[in-house]
Amino acid sequence: MNTSTANPFSIPQGTPAAGRAVLKVLQRLQHGSLTLQLPDGSMQRFGGEALPHAALHLHNWRPCSAALKSGDIGFAESFIAGDWSTPNLTELLRVLVKNRAQVDAVIFGSWAGRLLYRLKHLLNRNTRTNSQKNIHAHYDLGNSFYRLWLDETMNYSSAIFAGDLNQPLAQAQKAKVGRALAACQLKAGERLLEVGCGWGALAEICTTELGATLVGVTLSTEQLGFALERVQRLGMSECADLRLQDYRDIQDAPFDAICSIEMIEAVGREYWPTYFATLARLLKPGGRACVQSIVIDDRLFERYVRSTDFIQQYIFPGGCLPCPSEFRTHARAAGFEVVDEYAFGLDYAKTLRRWREAFLAARAQVLQGGFDERFVRIWEFYLAYCEAAFTEGDIDVVQYTLQKPHL
Repeated sequence: MNTSTANPFSIPQGTPAAGRAVLKVLQRLQHGSLTLQLPDGSMQRFGGEALPHAALHLHNWRPCSAALKSGDIGFAESFIAGDWSTPNLTELLRVLVKNRAQVDAVIFGSWAGRLLYRLKHLLNRNTRTNSQKNIHAHYDLGNSFYRLWLDETMNYSSAIFAGDLNQPLAQAQKAKVGRALAACQLKAGERLLEVGCGWGALAEICTTELGATLVGVTLSTEQLGFALERVQRLGMSECADLRLQDYRDIQDAPFDAICSIEMIEAVGREYWPTYFATLARLLKPGGRACVQSIVIDDRLFERYVRSTDFIQQYIFPGGCLPCPSEFRTHARAAGFEVVDEYAFGLDYAKTLRRWREAFLAARAQVLQGGFDERFVRIWEFYLAYCEAAFTEGDIDVVQYTLQKPHL
């Protein structure tokens, strides 16, 4: 095998057209560095000396044509297929994110490739029928699957480390829930609505530590079953009314406060006005809502909503991230005042790193649970992809505190 290092500005003879196009783009890398091993074993190095440093081994040339045709989705699919490998997936994705302006033609994909995936994404929009189907596709993989790599609190949203990145994940997750409840100014004896109650982590703290009552809704049958068992085990069934119900169908208002932790991402852009209007309808005058949302940078939003990405195709069908300006616009249009914003994106990067490490450590158990190697590679890419995006600031996570005006 030829392991000699080629001039970084040379293209080996016999390189196919797609490979030549990608190599020419990589020559323009300006941030971090990339060491590339080509299918013939020769090496190319791009970029400078600054961090991050990444390495990529192309086992064949298919990733180049896949990326040119379908952007990040094609590049991800070639990883899933085993056409390339890297010793550090997150660092590789960070280099690509940092050099978006230089590699945009490759990562964004061709018009035809983007159109095919965009049409597929549009078919997953969150009508009442599709909402349950979309939630089922992700959250009903089985509680045993999620228990393999989430912490014991079963929180599947960003933790808040507050500067102490070495603390146990469960402790940081409880801090996240505690901050959300405090933002709502919820008091003992009051009634909270949780839109997207997950596996019952917030319901547990709300009822056992604050002495409040809760109505929680979800569209996941697996999550609901787990959460019901959880509150029953705690002796809090009378305080926590957990339901398999679309949030749009809730009628037993008003609530003293509302929490919705990373649920808005599953709503879909065309339903954001309905989401905020529903929260406003259900909340008492003067009440507060805490909405924790992943948000995409304002400058990336318009292109993002005109296309689709790996997460929407493989992980969260029907999903769409708001940007901060869109979030505020829709919240205010529903009559809310945005009284506080707490951003903690780097905490999400740390949370994702913990999840990915636990997930990969449980690879054997995941496979024993009936999932195949392709599934494992999809999830490995998903967790690293998100970690890189939070680390580089393309996306953030924010706890927004909203207040409904007094009468």
